[in-house]
Formats: sequence, structure tokens, C-alpha cells
Amino acid sequence: MLTGVRYSGHGHGTMHPVTDTIHLIDTHAHLGSAAFDADRAEAIARATAVGVTRIIEIGYDLASSRAAVELAAQHPEIYAVVGVQPNHVAGLPSGWLDQVRELAAQPKVVAIGEIGLDYYWNAAPAELQETCFRAQLHLARELALPVVIHSRDARDDTVRVLRDAARGQPGIMHSFSGDWEYARVCLDIGFHLSFSGPVTFPKAADLHDVARRAPLDRILTETDSPYLAPHPFRGRRNEPAHVRLIVERIALLRDLPLNDLAAAVWRNAELLLRL
Repeated sequence: MLTGVRYSGHGHGTMHPVTDTIHLIDTHAHLGSAAFDADRAEAIARATAVGVTRIIEIGYDLASSRAAVELAAQHPEIYAVVGVQPNHVAGLPSGWLDQVRELAAQPKVVAIGEIGLDYYWNAAPAELQETCFRAQLHLARELALPVVIHSRDARDDTVRVLRDAARGQPGIMHSFSGDWEYARVCLDIGFHLSFSGPVTFPKAADLHDVARRAPLDRILTETDSPYLAPHPFRGRRNEPAHVRLIVERIALLRDLPLNDLAAAVWRNAELLLRL
């Protein structure tokens, strides 16, 4: 957390004074990745130093989901999300869903995810992806947990499944990257939009438009560390401390003081994930 008076900006546009204490949250990170094996503790400390006082560690298969639960148990500021991402549904063992259910019962697990559809990598047949997606949506409903959605090059089918199986169920569109038309559909389903590094890219006009127009109470921020590093770190390893750059960029786009935007995102995450 940060205190005192300072100014937020990137050398252009409005410079927003920042007062009061700021709490930032990274709602989607993969600190269990091998990319952090050499400095995981230091990366967590760097995040804390810039005000990131909550990190949500996301599973993408059974092993990483177990690791997320273990990491959350070791660090008071970290919470876990468990599930199987569409690129990892091929070759799942029998009883895999029961394993996700058992993991979801562990302390500090706040959602099922990341789950969804991915037609970019096509690591599994679309039919299998959808079957596993629906199974985990059903599990989340059974457990009264929100869901974290991964969707890549699968917009229409993702919307179709969510409209059918998740209307009224709380959830997050992870690393949202669509236009306002797509954003409106996701908001209508009842989901939050989570913004990551690309919202800081100078030429991301559609994403800037969504960040300006999305209801303040439906915005979240994430890094997807170690991926999708924001400007000016694009192309390098990402880490949770960089979520501050994403919050700063959205505040600038919305002409809001940084502390107001940060407080809104914190409140949104707290309510949705019941932190």
C-alpha cells in the first residue's frame, strides 16, 4: 500500500494527485510458473512495495491448481483459483472433475478457472473443450463460486455457452481484449471485465474505448504474469507489481484520480471473490 501525496501519469494528459492509502489487486497471475523460480519471493515483495496487497494465483491444469492452493497457504496476500484451461483438457484422467472439486474446497480458493475455449492453439477438439467448460461451469454453480473465463479466437462459442450455462452466475472475462460490442454482451451476461497489459498499449483503441465506457463497478485489473507485460515492459517477463501501470492507464483513460479507480477495483474484486 502507498500513502502520501504524489502525481500519477505518463508524461502526457492529466496528472492525477494521489492521496490516501492505495490498495491494488492483481486478479490473475501465474506466480507458480517456472519463470519465477529464481525470484518468486522477490517478485511478491516488489508487488507489495508498490501497493499490490492482493494477488489471485490462477490454476490452468490440475498440477498448477494444486500449486496455487499451496502458494496461497504460504502467503497471506495470495488467494487461489482452481480449474482446467481449454489448452489442457486433452488427456485428463478419469475423475479429474472430482479433483477440481476437492481443490475448490481448500482454504482461500475463491473461484473456478481459468476455464473456457481456445481456438487459437486448438490443443484439444472444440467438442472436448466445450464439454469440460460446461462441466466446470456446472461445478462452480454447485459450489456457489464465480468463474474465470479464458476465451481466445472463440468469441461466438464462448458467448453461446455462457448465455446457456452461466447467465446470472458471477464471473470474470480474463484479459478482456474485445471491442465495445463484445464488452456489452459480456456485461449483459453479468460478467466483470478484467483488463491486462494490452490496455496500456498506445494503439489499442478498441480496448481504450471499452475501458472508458465499462461501468466502474464491473472493472478488474490483472497482469496474467508472466505474460502480457504492459507498456513500457512489453516483450519482457511480466509480474504482479506491473498491475499498477494498468490501473494508472485506466484511471487516465477515465479521467479519474488513481486512488478512486484503485478503490473501485478493490471493492469490485472484494465483492465478487468474497475476499
